[in-house]
Amino acid sequence: MSGLAAGRAVRRMAHPSMFRTPRIVLLLASHLLVLGLGFGLGIYLLPILTAPAAPSATEVAAQARSAQWTAQFRRDLKDSDALHWGQGTVTVAARSIALAGALAPGPDYKLYLSPEFVETEADFLRLKAGMARVGDVRTFDNFLVPVPDHIDVARYTTVVVWCESFGQFITAARYR
Repeated sequence: MSGLAAGRAVRRMAHPSMFRTPRIVLLLASHLLVLGLGFGLGIYLLPILTAPAAPSATEVAAQARSAQWTAQFRRDLKDSDALHWGQGTVTVAARSIALAGALAPGPDYKLYLSPEFVETEADFLRLKAGMARVGDVRTFDNFLVPVPDHIDVARYTTVVVWCESFGQFITAARYR
């Protein structure tokens, strides 16, 4: 039997599905990868696309003039990373808290006041029962959050931004 005939015999004996299986697996893996990337980008971009207009620098500066305390959000906190961070000046007044700066975009950010400084998820979860939830943070460049009447900001020392949906620490700043 010649080499050509032997090759034909081997091809006839091989089951057709042997050649399709790797292709199907490759197609399935590539489609799942693209789906995962699209989902991840959607989670990241949706809050940016749906965010309301951020308060102007003038509005934030006006709040800062009536603030009793000032603090700094920094990117170098223990649980802050490339996707979870804040930076800028936070001002705390009796009826409002403002940021002149930026936060990493994300869904469902909440602003809390804590009686102790927090810089990790573990710290936040340990102290959450004693914290006051001030309100929603809906913008990522500057924010202005009203303080409800029942919260006395003088009873706390630290402003914390927390992602409620994913249970993720974003940033914090000690203001007194």
